[in-house]
Amino acid sequence: MAKSKPSIVQQLPDTPQVKEALEFLTSIVGSACQFKASDIHIRAGHQIMMRLDGRIRQVKGSPQMSDEMIERLIFPLMSKYYLNRFQEENQVDLSLSDNSANRVRVNMFRQMGQLAVVMRVIENHIPTPDELGLPQQVRTIAKMRQGLVIFSGATGSGKSTSMASLINEINRDRYQHILTIEDPVEYIFTEERCVISQRQVGIDVPDFALAMKAALREDPDVILMGEMRDPETIEIALTAAETGHLVFSTLHAPNSADAITRMVSSFSGEEQSTIRSKLAHNLRAIVTQRLLPKKEGGGRTVACEVLSVTPLARELIEAPQRIKEIKDLIKGGDKVDGMLHFDQHLEQLVKGEVISDETALTNASSATDLALKLKGF
Repeated sequence: MAKSKPSIVQQLPDTPQVKEALEFLTSIVGSACQFKASDIHIRAGHQIMMRLDGRIRQVKGSPQMSDEMIERLIFPLMSKYYLNRFQEENQVDLSLSDNSANRVRVNMFRQMGQLAVVMRVIENHIPTPDELGLPQQVRTIAKMRQGLVIFSGATGSGKSTSMASLINEINRDRYQHILTIEDPVEYIFTEERCVISQRQVGIDVPDFALAMKAALREDPDVILMGEMRDPETIEIALTAAETGHLVFSTLHAPNSADAITRMVSSFSGEEQSTIRSKLAHNLRAIVTQRLLPKKEGGGRTVACEVLSVTPLARELIEAPQRIKEIKDLIKGGDKVDGMLHFDQHLEQLVKGEVISDETALTNASSATDLALKLKGF
């Protein structure tokens, strides 16, 4: 008899230990949602802390946690698979859900021999592009039919949320099959017009590479691969894009040129020209993101830079000595459909009174040029 597929939302036994752990999770995640915190930090020997608007702050009145307390409050919610991985590696990534259907992405690890947990809060509601304030150059990506789209930026810059928002736009507009491969699964989609399959690495499939190989036989139209981690997953993602699929993925890089260089340099010397050619012909866009503090009312907003892969961009990608010219191409590409320079978006956010002049100038690629534009020069 075939084994039943585990649910993304784990079915937990009804025991006093699980009830206590779920009550704690509901309490702490509920508080994080109330204060609009993005992350929760729990460490043995310390009080609980949360990241609010980019800054980590102590939760007043929270107890000083111990290894025993963390074990009692987290271990009952972990499946045997994740418990074994933690025992073997002293670290593990997973997602958890509380009694109110709030979800968190969890990294549990040891530091100085003691337990520590960082939880990233995942909203139940997948925000729309309007709610995120995504610029038009990013929104149009949801209209694409094939090719590779990369979201780059630092950890916690909102890449997964932006991708989920665009994927959900496709879910509303098309009759297609969307396949996500994540470690762990973050946003859980509700099917509208699309059929949506969500595979969690470690539960549904051993690793990204195997999932991507199988994906090409699973009749997807759109593939979301959580992260391109190695040459194998990069090459399979490019192959999927080459064979007519729309592929979304993330990469840790500060800008488009560095994202391309990072992908190419992960291959050996003799393979790099082939990968450059594949990227030039199958890459459709790179969106680089940062989260910046809003001018009023707290919270953060996304600021983007978008490389739209035009014929000239393809030439630059294929020529190693010209890769740095991509920055100038984006900077001068305000008249090119789909292109957006980071400072251009900062200027739009200031004029829309979303962020302050000071925030824009602090984060600008060229503070001098932006200052002149903001003064009307």
